[in-house]
Amino acid sequence: MAYPGTVPGMNRFNEVFLVALRLGLTSFGGPIAHIGYFRQEYVTRLQWLDERAFAGLVALCHFLPGPSSSQLGFAIGISRAGIPGGIAAFAGFTLPSAVLMVALGFGVDAFGDAFDTGIIDGLKSVAAAVLVIALWGMTNQLAPDLSRAGLACASFFASLLLPQPFGIAIILIVAAGFGFLFLRSDDSDLREAIPDLKLPRHAGPLALASFVVIVGGGLLVSALTEEAVLDYVAGFLRSGALVFGGGHVVLGLLNDVVVPPAWVSLQEFLAGYGAAQAIPGPLFTFAGYLGAVTKFPLPGWIGAPVALIAIFVPSLLLVIGLLPYWQKVGSNSKLAAALMGVNASVVGFLAAAMYEHVWLNGLRSVTDAAVALIAFALLAVGLPPWLVVVMGGIAGQAFGFMGM
Repeated sequence: MAYPGTVPGMNRFNEVFLVALRLGLTSFGGPIAHIGYFRQEYVTRLQWLDERAFAGLVALCHFLPGPSSSQLGFAIGISRAGIPGGIAAFAGFTLPSAVLMVALGFGVDAFGDAFDTGIIDGLKSVAAAVLVIALWGMTNQLAPDLSRAGLACASFFASLLLPQPFGIAIILIVAAGFGFLFLRSDDSDLREAIPDLKLPRHAGPLALASFVVIVGGGLLVSALTEEAVLDYVAGFLRSGALVFGGGHVVLGLLNDVVVPPAWVSLQEFLAGYGAAQAIPGPLFTFAGYLGAVTKFPLPGWIGAPVALIAIFVPSLLLVIGLLPYWQKVGSNSKLAAALMGVNASVVGFLAAAMYEHVWLNGLRSVTDAAVALIAFALLAVGLPPWLVVVMGGIAGQAFGFMGM
């Protein structure tokens, strides 16, 4: 059977990796914008999963601690080609930014200010346009009637009022309760609520046990000893496993890991943070930069991969551990109705996140807004997102040279 988006002659692993690699090279704008790029690619273009399955995975990844966009790509890769597909999706999406951040760490003195250009503004404008397209399509599919549209609106305002990131968890729980009590699911909802996951029978329990051993054991051993290397590893484990909200939320924890013990200077930390704003892919790869800059307790060539592994592995284990149980939601009509409520609320809190983090902070001038409108028009007529990203970066730099 041929699936939409399948490339003839290409096995699933390579297919997933190459698609994710393209996203890793072109997905600018942070975790909320990444969701827009993912939807454009995986739902609209390739049709690997539908709107309801996509929103269900978005909701799960926002429930979990860790880098939500990396977890989402990992989960989509699993739904396409099992755990190898998840690894391929994660590697493709993460590799470009990881390589760039580690390289920057080794050349921070030479390249620390290299990204302070109008390109950043152009890329943020394109991210805003991608999010508008994604939210419009998700609204039509996930909040098509009055009750779910009202739930999406309530989630929007609640997201603006409640403290984040824990406010998102509260919103999703309330929305699930609303769906359970007042919404009704039919057979098609049950079949499409969660994608068919290709996981070994015992993968979930083994992954959860591994999470407890790695994270709990690492933190416990670090607390009981005064070994600097163990403190270093435990700090990155803690940052990846215990932070909710992802993205910029993790920066404060990473600062606490490396700056107070003087492993990384504040100036080096801020230089890397500034450069990370112009790099596509997950912001958690900032850990690779910190590992490369660090000279003690591990040399950079060892510290960088150790930091990247420590910050990402716990959250990926949580995805494998909880996906099988999430999939069972679709086998129960009342739980599937609860998921309908969750999916409608996803539209609302993504809209609120876009408003706060992209529109208010990303579009800072009339020029930025104009680039966003042009990008929206180009995406609406079918131009591929990667091409619009390139054009947006060029436009932003051109306007920057003209002082606009």
